[in-house]
Amino acid sequence: MSSQRPTLADVAAAARVSVSTASLAFSGAGPIAAATRQRVLDAAAGLDYSGPNPLGRQLRRGRSGIVGVVVGDALRRSFRDPVSVQVLDGLVGTLAALDLGVLLIPNSCDAGAPAVDPLLQSAAMDVAVLLWGGTTDDEVLSALRRRGVPTVLVEGSRSADVPVVGIDDRGGMQRLATHLTELGHRRISVVTLPFSRERHEGLVAEADQAHPAWDITGRRLAGVLDAGVRPHSVWETPGSLVEHGAAAGRALLTAPEAPTAILCQSDLLASGVVLAARELGLRVPQDVSVAGFDGLDLPWLSPDVLTSVVQPLAEKGAAAGHAVEALLAGEQPLNVELPVTLRVGTTTGPAPA
Repeated sequence: MSSQRPTLADVAAAARVSVSTASLAFSGAGPIAAATRQRVLDAAAGLDYSGPNPLGRQLRRGRSGIVGVVVGDALRRSFRDPVSVQVLDGLVGTLAALDLGVLLIPNSCDAGAPAVDPLLQSAAMDVAVLLWGGTTDDEVLSALRRRGVPTVLVEGSRSADVPVVGIDDRGGMQRLATHLTELGHRRISVVTLPFSRERHEGLVAEADQAHPAWDITGRRLAGVLDAGVRPHSVWETPGSLVEHGAAAGRALLTAPEAPTAILCQSDLLASGVVLAARELGLRVPQDVSVAGFDGLDLPWLSPDVLTSVVQPLAEKGAAAGHAVEALLAGEQPLNVELPVTLRVGTTTGPAPA
């Protein structure tokens, strides 16, 4: 027998059966006597043979067993965001139950990073899941379409051929903005997620506010307008991190005519604004109200609890996993829109006199 890693042929020889019979013993397919199957398994154990190569078996079935998951940013930033982590947890847990593996692919805007990661052009995958605001003309989605890879969009724009899993973020943002107006706020500024792949940072001119390239940003900004709120100012951030919210808060709260309320498109951005307000000696919510979106548990922000729109993060990931399951079964999944709820915390209160 070979001195290298044992093969199925080695096991068959040791068990005194044909290679095809040994293969049946491992696959469980087709007729094989229980005693013969046990003899093959005993021979395999004696040779320390763990079974046929799963990749070879998958490829013979015409599948890789891999789902490509395209995250919305560089991985080092995505894994600092509890929203990304919780959605991925729901997605990966659902796929694991289907015996599917995951290939994480970044969609970075860093200098020198390609618009489409090379893995998307060549890596084996049965289905792709595109997270965080893909649009119907997105370069990543176009590359997957050219390869014929079925795709699920999470928080993307609807199209005829790609199932979308999303939330009612527009309606949630409308309820959040209405909550602030009912408290008497009129100077309400908005801190947004990125408008585009370029990820600028700073005030957005009024003429540009209606044209964000990323759907998630556009929907949440539209929800504010639905509440009849014309933003006092709009500040774009390069990503959903605490430091981006803190930078926005310092700039907005030291402006000549500061807002009385700041509405943020994520909880991490809102927590950064709260920290900036504390740094500037302002009281939340007596001097400025701050609200976010996601419903995260942020104990390090104590004693404050953010007023926020709560979204079902793990359930959203699981819904994307079930859409993958349907595509692999040859079905066309329906679009899914999960509900959100308003949570009133300690960071919003009546507008200052």
